[in-house]
Amino acid sequence: MSSHLYPITDRMLPREAKESLLEQRGGVVWLYGLSGSGKSTIALQLERQLHDEGKLVKLLDGDNIRTGLNKNLGFSDEDRAENIRRIAEVAKLFVDSGMLVLASFITPTNALRHQAREIIGSDDLLEVYVQASYETCAERDPKGLYQKVKDGQVAQFTGKDSSFEEPTQADLTLATESLSVEEACAQLHMAIGQHFQK
Repeated sequence: MSSHLYPITDRMLPREAKESLLEQRGGVVWLYGLSGSGKSTIALQLERQLHDEGKLVKLLDGDNIRTGLNKNLGFSDEDRAENIRRIAEVAKLFVDSGMLVLASFITPTNALRHQAREIIGSDDLLEVYVQASYETCAERDPKGLYQKVKDGQVAQFTGKDSSFEEPTQADLTLATESLSVEEACAQLHMAIGQHFQK
């Protein structure tokens, strides 16, 4: 099917040139966890902090992606896999431009996390589990989703109808039931500095 394609990757300006221009190393920080665990809150605050430090950062968020690039996808196992595949490929493109990417997606199974890692590459990926129990997330309920689930208005909801697997290879776990947003961001900021040293 793809025998007529002739990629020009080998003739394009290399990633190293982009990183040199930006004076930073590209990489993906993949934050995952239940809805309401704090992924987006941490990513939003960290985006501003890194920007203030002179870093070029792109934030990819689940809700935003599903209203544009992936608006044709639902929440079946096949659609979830395609959702993550597309996001990982997009994140990889940003990394090839020397950018830091903050990707905030539920990513409920180890198979999906492995898929993202395979596409992006372990050296360019910092896998961050934003940990909070279903009960805590339901109490927070920032989007009103848990109430809709309770009222029977939402199907295939992660943590209830659809399972969420505990991670097997997270590089960092942020337990947001005990950490403040500031403390979580400080831990993640340190991990980014260590993982993506230029």
